[in-house]
Amino acid sequence: MTRMLIVGPPGAGKGTQASRITTTYGIPDISTGDIFRANIKNETELGKQVKAIVDAGDYVPDSLTNQLVADRLREEDAANGFLLDGYPRTLAQVEYLDQLLAGDGQKLDAVIQLTADQDEIVQRLTKRAQEQGRADDSEEAIRHRQEVYVRETSPLIDVYRERGLLVPVDGLGGMDEVAERITAALAERGINPVAGAATGESVA
Repeated sequence: MTRMLIVGPPGAGKGTQASRITTTYGIPDISTGDIFRANIKNETELGKQVKAIVDAGDYVPDSLTNQLVADRLREEDAANGFLLDGYPRTLAQVEYLDQLLAGDGQKLDAVIQLTADQDEIVQRLTKRAQEQGRADDSEEAIRHRQEVYVRETSPLIDVYRERGLLVPVDGLGGMDEVAERITAALAERGINPVAGAATGESVA
């Protein structure tokens, strides 16, 4: 049973690594964005509320996000662990998640933090935007998103660092290389891949 979060700046390859982690550790990747979209598509009561808020251009409040995540974590595939991506985003959400897990006698095992030099990420994303002809994705816009990420996540990262849950991993490099770093860093904490899972590591 492995319960983890993954955080990382835009452009650090968080989505790619999240999908690899879920395969390696046999746990579902639970993304708040995916949860929102699934509830809207299925027209659940919560989904209708989210759609109305999003259509109005507003942020989904903590109370509603918390409820959606709680419902998702109660699904059968999350019984033996999960990887949360995009949640929690606020200290209030951290507190809610703590209480939610504690109520089931559970707790987080690790918080994977993909780290990367901001200038290198900006350079990478600017180059990608130019190659894809995305003129609206300017260097200024990319830097703004990086700054928002740092501002929003710093308090959360501090909390998890104080709890000894933070697992910093260099997010720059090839996909396989970063995946191997994550696997090695988690192994140091006694968190190992499920038997027979492909980890991306070569066998000597």
